[in-house]
Amino acid sequence: MSGDLRHPDRDPNRRQFVAQAQKPFGAILACIDSRVPPELLFDTGLGDLYVMRTGGEAVEPVVTGSVEYGPITSGTPLIVVLGHQRCGAVEAAYKSLHGGEPLPGNLDAIAKALRPAYEQAGKEGGADPVETMARAQAKLTAADLRSNQDLAPLVRKGSLAVVGAYYSLDTGKVEVLAGAPS
Repeated sequence: MSGDLRHPDRDPNRRQFVAQAQKPFGAILACIDSRVPPELLFDTGLGDLYVMRTGGEAVEPVVTGSVEYGPITSGTPLIVVLGHQRCGAVEAAYKSLHGGEPLPGNLDAIAKALRPAYEQAGKEGGADPVETMARAQAKLTAADLRSNQDLAPLVRKGSLAVVGAYYSLDTGKVEVLAGAPS
């Protein structure tokens, strides 16, 4: 947020260190939005994060498997589902679902995947339904991952936290929405 970037672990020595094995401290499921690259937002280096990016943090089996990879294979202790302000994918899905007009091509699959967040946003209300939907999507996806048959035992044991979060493009702040470890 402050702009005091450290750019850690981005040199040839770090590349050599992680060349043979990795043990990232976190897995981030974020949006494809070009303004929200997790490695830069969290000022991390090579080997620090597993990163998956999909439109509006939409998930399906391959994405879920990718999120599961770190915690299951190397004990990665943190998953963050990162929604963000002014998400174009969420806005397009909202307009499609609200107006009953399907999106072209495979974009409609994103809208269908975001339907639960659309419905949740409708229940919650709020001044900006698209922002409410973006927050709902991060919370719902994190909750689904926490209850996932392979991740839930790790969550119950306390070796994995699955957090829903929201990034402000205006301020650079990441707000934890749900799932923060106690």
